[in-house]
Amino acid sequence: MLIKKAEDIRSSEITPKSVYLNRRKFLAGAALAGAAAATGIGLREIISPSATALAGNKINGIQKSPLSTTETVTPYKDVTNYNNYYEFSTEKDEPAKLAQKFRTRPWKVKIDGLVDKKQELDVDAIIKMAPPEERIYRHRCVEGWSIVVPWVGFSLSEVIKRVNPTSKAKFVEFTTILDKTQMPGQQRNVLEWPYVEGLRMDEAMHPLALLCFGMYGEDLPNQDGAPIRIIVPWKYGFKSAKAIVHIRFTDKQPLNTWNISAPMEYGFYSNVNPNVDHPRWSQAKERRLGEFSKRPTLMFNGYDQVASLYSGMDLKKNF
Repeated sequence: MLIKKAEDIRSSEITPKSVYLNRRKFLAGAALAGAAAATGIGLREIISPSATALAGNKINGIQKSPLSTTETVTPYKDVTNYNNYYEFSTEKDEPAKLAQKFRTRPWKVKIDGLVDKKQELDVDAIIKMAPPEERIYRHRCVEGWSIVVPWVGFSLSEVIKRVNPTSKAKFVEFTTILDKTQMPGQQRNVLEWPYVEGLRMDEAMHPLALLCFGMYGEDLPNQDGAPIRIIVPWKYGFKSAKAIVHIRFTDKQPLNTWNISAPMEYGFYSNVNPNVDHPRWSQAKERRLGEFSKRPTLMFNGYDQVASLYSGMDLKKNF
């Protein structure tokens, strides 16, 4: 038997801690399947009550979206306890604890740049701009793991249309909060702070691009990007900026944080592409959080609706 040394193991091969710790529950749940059917209680609730017994404020009036996938939703406890959120910690199991007292009110979002209607809005005013929708999206991390989450929000285009970008606006830049007193990870120079991300205008206007303020029917937990973030489901997860405080429209491609940090590893577009390997691991397969086997990675994470946005582009060069 070949035993790998720690330094030989890629991060994409390591079983997530939450998956390992929940293995017994997973196996026990299989044995309870018959009981679930007999009693009418959902198997997911038997295995993981925390997936349905949530802690946040319920969001009323949520509409179901036809854009949702029909895949099995990842348990709430996994999504909220395995997070890439370097502002709090580089360890995935720490943000849930470190973000507990993070203050999300009062919260303002400044919108400016190449727009006719520059403004600074209270986050709750933004949330009320359109009826909330539940969109069950696949979400793929560049490290090789994935989740399926019922996000709550509405199309980012709803906000963009209200500020009326000028004809010169070609990109949208998102800047997240800088608060070293609340975010211990920002006290270290792991990345250049504050965190910045960006989209091309047609990407931001696509119906799949989501302005998100909730999940699982309730407010976003702090460790998942509260109070407001974006979700871009056809791109790797780091493109979906969390805790946004500034939206700026520009004629120049934004310098996004991970591209500044490691330009050979993290491109501006970062579309999910099984044919373009990360320099340190393959992107051809992924492991769904809570599962033990890998599955093939789909081009654009399976969201073929966006393929026309990149017609004629070399997606190996523009990775």
